[in-house]
Amino acid sequence: MALFIWVSSLLTAIWNNLTLLGFSLIFLVFSFDFMKRRRSWNHPPGPISLPFIGTMLHIDFNNPHLSFTQLSKKYGNIFSLQNCWTNVVVVNGFKMMREALVDKSEDFADRPDFPVYRWSGFGENNQGLGMAKYSHDWKEQKRFTLSILRDFGMGKTSLEHVVIEEAGHLCSAFSSEEGHPFDPHSFINNAVSNVICSLTFGNHFDYKDEEFEKLLLLLREALQEETGFLSQFLHVMPIFMYIPGILEKAFQHQKDLLVYIDELVKVQKETWDPSCRRHITDAFFEEMEKRKDDANSNFNAQNLTLVITDLFAAGTETTTTTLRWGLLYMILHPSVQTKVQEEIDEVIGRNRSPKMEDQANVHYTRAVIHEIQRFGDVAPAGVPHMTFRDTELAGFFIPKGTTVITNLSSVLKDEAMWENPHQFYPEHFLDKNGQLVKREAFLPFSAGRRACPGEQLARMELFLFFTSLLQHFTFHIPKDQPRPREDGCFAFTLIPHPYQIRVVSR
Repeated sequence: MALFIWVSSLLTAIWNNLTLLGFSLIFLVFSFDFMKRRRSWNHPPGPISLPFIGTMLHIDFNNPHLSFTQLSKKYGNIFSLQNCWTNVVVVNGFKMMREALVDKSEDFADRPDFPVYRWSGFGENNQGLGMAKYSHDWKEQKRFTLSILRDFGMGKTSLEHVVIEEAGHLCSAFSSEEGHPFDPHSFINNAVSNVICSLTFGNHFDYKDEEFEKLLLLLREALQEETGFLSQFLHVMPIFMYIPGILEKAFQHQKDLLVYIDELVKVQKETWDPSCRRHITDAFFEEMEKRKDDANSNFNAQNLTLVITDLFAAGTETTTTTLRWGLLYMILHPSVQTKVQEEIDEVIGRNRSPKMEDQANVHYTRAVIHEIQRFGDVAPAGVPHMTFRDTELAGFFIPKGTTVITNLSSVLKDEAMWENPHQFYPEHFLDKNGQLVKREAFLPFSAGRRACPGEQLARMELFLFFTSLLQHFTFHIPKDQPRPREDGCFAFTLIPHPYQIRVVSR
């Protein structure tokens, strides 16, 4: 009996201790969660943050820009979210965006950490251009890249000739499809990619080249992968990266793209001749050779791969998507297409290729291209920023290390800045005399220190490709096909739903 009582007392004590331990662990976990989700006293307002998941239920990850715009109507043009334990501030509207990206450009110039780089084997600190942390190395890398882009013709007639020649290849590809419906996506993607490939590798690929097709497929898959829920979750909860197999599931295509471009770089290195600079990659080789004795130099093989990947991705996806929106709007708005063609016929004619100098005399065509960029809203949420130091915005305190989302969609469709923000309306960019006008809320390339470094190249490509296509063809909705959708699919960029066109030579 005494033994029974003793065993019973022992089990009771163990149970009580286990219960106490369990409640203690639960208390510690919730205390940790509370501390991670705690906000400063003067933080921007936002929806209630739930334990562990924060405010993620308020975001449609398939259309985050629409969620941000909807939340801004309730909480104002600056509000806060919490993705699990990551504090996020979302900036909306032109005035708020200008204060953050222009007036306080350096305060918002940093980037959050992206775990794919640590896992991919391409280094944690060497992160190319677009995703790199704001630092002396990044500034130096950006200056060097812009200088080399200028050396290889950005803004000059030498690169203009490359784009004009590629526009000829693109028109030939379209001619081959005359007479039956087709999706223009692959042809446009090939043409735009060939321009950046000529700059980075000195190559022009045939549109049916298998290796070229593989490269473009990897890029599309990598971009789609980046916007998936799992990859976004790992960005805000990197502790889960240590679960076996999860990184492969989230980032495999991004790693494959980096490995593929790394192999292309190695091929260029094998044929590199220091006495003959062929392209941007050669220029980087030269700089690596100059600094080979500097162990801290960011001019190294890993960073070269990341820089080329950044240039290839940025120089392909956004311009391709903008041109896809452009052709879609032309078949949806045939009267606009007709006016563009009339202007091209009058100023340029049909017997010579368009040139950049023609821009000064085709105001309506340029207004249409601007409106395609505005209404197409290609990069609606931009690339995430991070505060470089403690700062304030609109009187709210935002501590160093806060992730900042710039909802560019809210600027391009700001009801306070545009007459018809939710309509395709080229007259947004024309004065009463039909002359092109600048609009300060036109920020398709973002603004400030993190504005797109390839803006000048993109503008050249958009003008020359678009005018060449409209010079040679009239575009129609194929017979017996429904009117294409005007809304887009979010996959890092906002892309049109697949559609087909019918071309008629002029």
